[in-house]
Amino acid sequence: MTGADALFLARLQFAFTVGFHIVFPAFSIGLAAFLAVLEGLWLKTDKQVYLDLFQYWLRAFSIVFGMGVVSGLVMSYEFGTNWAQFSQKAGPILGPLLGYEVMTAFFLEAGFLGIMLFGMNKVGKKLHFFATCVVSLGTLISMSWILSSNSWMQTPRGYAIEPGTGRFIPENWWAIVFNPSFPFRLTHMALAAFLSVAFVVGGVGAWHLLRAKRSGNQPTEAVKVMFSMAMWMAAIVGPLQILAGDAHGLNTLKYQPAKIAAMEGDWNSEGYAPELLFGIPDMENEVTNYKIAIPYVGSLILTHSLSGKVPGLKDYPKDQRAPSYVVFFSFRIMILLGVLMAATGLFSLWLRRKGALWTNPLLLRAALFLTPAGFIALLCGWVTTEVGRQPFTVYGLLRTTDSVSPVPGASIGFTLAAFVAVYFIVFASGIGILLRGFAEEPHQGETGPDAHHPQRAASMASAVSDTAAAGHTGSGE
Repeated sequence: MTGADALFLARLQFAFTVGFHIVFPAFSIGLAAFLAVLEGLWLKTDKQVYLDLFQYWLRAFSIVFGMGVVSGLVMSYEFGTNWAQFSQKAGPILGPLLGYEVMTAFFLEAGFLGIMLFGMNKVGKKLHFFATCVVSLGTLISMSWILSSNSWMQTPRGYAIEPGTGRFIPENWWAIVFNPSFPFRLTHMALAAFLSVAFVVGGVGAWHLLRAKRSGNQPTEAVKVMFSMAMWMAAIVGPLQILAGDAHGLNTLKYQPAKIAAMEGDWNSEGYAPELLFGIPDMENEVTNYKIAIPYVGSLILTHSLSGKVPGLKDYPKDQRAPSYVVFFSFRIMILLGVLMAATGLFSLWLRRKGALWTNPLLLRAALFLTPAGFIALLCGWVTTEVGRQPFTVYGLLRTTDSVSPVPGASIGFTLAAFVAVYFIVFASGIGILLRGFAEEPHQGETGPDAHHPQRAASMASAVSDTAAAGHTGSGE
């Protein structure tokens, strides 16, 4: 195999593993916050329905959290085996950031996870609620560190390049951590996690509401409350996500204009630029074929001015252009799903006023259909961000071809095939367990993970915490 083949396989392997991994931390972040809200409402109102929903979704959280840890373990090894040059050059900056994530965030999660999962009947209510809040806070802080490190790769600041070695040496940690794209990407990702979980919860609720309607039964209070809370979140977060995405786009236009050109499929920089709804970018001939465009809207969206200038790919050398045919479509899928989710949330507000929130078949079917939409949009956004940064690992400074390890392509291909086989077996099983749990509706008197085997539960809590801490050391959730 050639070096180009080895590079392609190394990129494919990392894309495969991180693509699996990114879904589960996002699920954990949103679900941990949902659990904290449910337990807080139970403590405030003493209504059994909130405790039932807490226990119901706590079981799902334990599975999702475990799969997130397992899926992230191999990533730390890939940095060393496949991306040694990148680790050597960017390690002085990214290494401490990932270490900070473990020290300041994940130790909180690992330390209080056992209490959250298995301590409901062993500690006081307030202490258990505190543990739930700490786990939720830990997931958010963890996300912040990881996004800070990734954002630095997109918009690097606060560094000096060491002569001779090409290593990035930190000079200003404030500039490194709070780099120009970090606040926008943090907001966008946090809202994506909350919105994704809202539609999972809403989809499960919609499934049970539709099933109750088909059988002629009345839905339980827990199902109605679950669906109502999910639609409230969709109605609030959906429109906020569109606004956050717009702000993020303006930031990307300022600091990564070549990425914007690839996303939009624009080849010539121009004012009064159209917005391409569809097209097929042709990188070789430098044209986008089969265009369906809305005049002037491209400039309006990207610059908030009809005459605003939009960059074109021809402004940049061919060897510095991201593959437009990938990010063009991934970006549009993300936008389409985001608009559908926001519209569903707003539609639920109108139905709520009419008293038809739990009975309208269009809303219920839309919520069920959009159950995975948040995670699909999240993956498309990740593809847009990471592929749009190419051909660099550190934008404009370190090329991907100079970041890969001198490892034979056959070795990477073998491990990739092994990962594919193991991941599909393990995660298909985990997702199957989740779906079987979701097929049962929450009922009064729900029990949590520690209900029947307290000694085994305590042992499991210790194992999960230890494995999780190990998994986050360098894996970067």
